[in-house]
This record gives sequence, C-alpha cells and structure tokens, in this order.
Amino acid sequence: MENLIIKSPAKINLFLKVIKKLSNGYHELETAFQLIDVFDTIEFQNTSNKINVSCSDVSIDEEENIVFKAATLLKKVTDRNVGANIKIIKNIPTGAGLGGGSSNAASTICALNKMWGLGLSKNEMMLIGLDLGADVPLFIKGENAFGGGVGEQLLPKKSIDNKLIIISPNIFNSTREMFELFDSQEEPDNLLSQQNSFWKVFIEKSREIKEFYEKNSENFEICLSGTGSSMFIKYDNHLEREKILKIIPANWRFFLAKPLQYSPLKSLDSNGV
Repeated sequence: MENLIIKSPAKINLFLKVIKKLSNGYHELETAFQLIDVFDTIEFQNTSNKINVSCSDVSIDEEENIVFKAATLLKKVTDRNVGANIKIIKNIPTGAGLGGGSSNAASTICALNKMWGLGLSKNEMMLIGLDLGADVPLFIKGENAFGGGVGEQLLPKKSIDNKLIIISPNIFNSTREMFELFDSQEEPDNLLSQQNSFWKVFIEKSREIKEFYEKNSENFEICLSGTGSSMFIKYDNHLEREKILKIIPANWRFFLAKPLQYSPLKSLDSNGV
C-alpha cells in the first residue's frame, strides 16, 4: 500500500478522578473516554527508508513530534528497512486535554502497520503505543472505554447520546505541570472536583477560567476534559445550543461535536485482537 489518509479523532473525559500517586511517579486514575467527531487529518506516503514528518502547526517540531516518535519506534521494534512521508493537518488544539497528540500517535502506528505490511495485532500495537503515552492504547483500540490504571486499562462502554459543545480557551496546559500542581495542592476541593480532579488547580491557575466558571456554572454543567484546558457542555436541542454559544468568550475556539461509538481507525482492522 503506497498512500493512506487517516482522520485522527479527539476524545473527552466524561469524568477523571486521580486515585493516588504511584511509586513510579505515575498516577492511578479512573476515567471514562468518549471519542468525538473533531479530527486531525494525517496523510501517509510510503518511501524507501527515511521518516519525514511535516505539520500545519509550525510550532510543532518535527523530531519532537509524537508522530515522528511513533513511526521511529515502530520501525525500530519491527526491525524493518521502511520509511514514510507523513503530513499532519492539525485541527484539534494542542495542550487542550482532547488527546490530539495521542490520537495522532495511534493513527501513525495503525496506518504504518497496514502500509508497511507488519501484521501486528491490535494488542501488540497497544503495547507499543503505551510507551508513547497512557492515552495512545485507547485510540488504537478505537472504542469508547472506562479507563483504569494510568489510563491504559480499558473496559468497553457505550457512547453517550448528547451532542456537545467543546470550549477551547486557547490555553496550553502541560499534562506534567498539571499533575505537579495537583500533587502540590494543600487540600483538594472535593465538591468542585467531582467531575474532574483537576478543576481546582485549573481554576486557580487562570483568572480568565475562574471568572468564566463562576459566572456560568450555576446555569450550565461545565465539564473539564483531561488535565484541561478544554471544557465541554452537553446539549440536546437547538435552544440549549444557542444558550451555550452565547456564554463563550469571543476570543475562544469552540467545536460543535457529536459522540462517536468507534474511531475511523476501526476501518483499518484486519488482524485479530
């Protein structure tokens, strides 16, 4: 296979609870992943033996890009003399808790497994993906799931029915920094953090977010995805949607999204689990 074009989906965390910090520095989590129809597009072209990555977001460095790391790792573990030109067209905000980088890495592993004829099973690809990030196996599996462990223990779940407005305040949140802030807080706000353990540190980090949340949280169920910065509100009809759109600041991005039951990557499945 010479060329592939993949739609790489985002996810939201319907809830996210930090259970405890583990001795290895990671954190035990409980979460529910929901795939949504907000996508990056990745184009793959077979080449002889070199991996080249370009991205529409010029702030993303080629060799620090998780897609480059995923392709290089896959080539190394399978010990093949193969290569690819990879072009990423970004739409999912980075540092936003929507899993864009993890999804791109998963898309790369699944696409190159197909294109290079590696014949890896889904479980084998998920193990490779785990080395790149705890969310990568979710996207390789390509189904909504309850997540445990550090996020890699997956149990299938049904999709929600609601439509969603994804609110992206143009804030880059480093996952590592958010966990450090969480670990250093004196006392978690259990009431504020029922939906997501990172709400308290996120609000304390940004006055803009604090003002938005305090102004609107009584009238709308505002949820946080991942470690932020993206939030989401569920809605069921046109009237509800219009009310939500009116509260979003003009300088923030938003996406009208629908839940997915399966990732587009499922179309590449040809090997057993």
